[in-house]
Amino acid sequence: MSFDVALHKRVRSDGREFVLDLQFKTDARRTVIYGPSGAGKTLTLQAIAGLLTPDQGRIAFGDDVLFDSAARINLPARSRGFGYLFQDYALFPRLNVRQNIGFGLQRGWLNPPRRTAQEAVAHWLNVFELTEVAGQRPHELSGGQRQRTALARALVNQPRALLLDEPFSALDPELRDRMRDELERLLDRIDIPMLMITHDPADLARFGQHRVMLRAGMVSPEASNVASNSHQPTELKAV
Repeated sequence: MSFDVALHKRVRSDGREFVLDLQFKTDARRTVIYGPSGAGKTLTLQAIAGLLTPDQGRIAFGDDVLFDSAARINLPARSRGFGYLFQDYALFPRLNVRQNIGFGLQRGWLNPPRRTAQEAVAHWLNVFELTEVAGQRPHELSGGQRQRTALARALVNQPRALLLDEPFSALDPELRDRMRDELERLLDRIDIPMLMITHDPADLARFGQHRVMLRAGMVSPEASNVASNSHQPTELKAV
């Protein structure tokens, strides 16, 4: 299943202006968008997820058009079918682990019951070894437990692709290595496309089956497509 992205977005904040103007296509199972801070990586991921509306362009996933400014198509985030992991995990501080995971299954903004017993929630609690802390709130968890809770919430709806925003940046170096191993095993098991943004070379080396480098809001021709681990590289398609 391929991502086909072409977008233009002008962002103004505090008297400054940033222009995102890029195009790329990837059919790899693991794609990494990388580059320095301020390159537009998070804005790009948000546009793909439906959390940011481009001024112009077209975004497709496989045969499904998610956004097309000319055709006036703009599917809401919930209808795009992606699991999204925020950089800071965005866990609800007043909800316990079980509720945070189950929140994605709810319609509207009603909090799940504290002892919600959905089968899908129980499954991901078990997969990520969170059952023993299911009743705890985010501030009572370790960094790795918070990340696994956020990942479980992103996966509970059985998404067709996983979008990750700097998934390891909030962890200490030793824990990053362990969580990279866990994520790789998970991706091998669930076998869905992953799109990750990062500025960490270690993430790029591990998950960059297909690489898209951004600089100042544009795809850079400096991108290097080198296989990660056992995966073979795919050709970088950038305009």
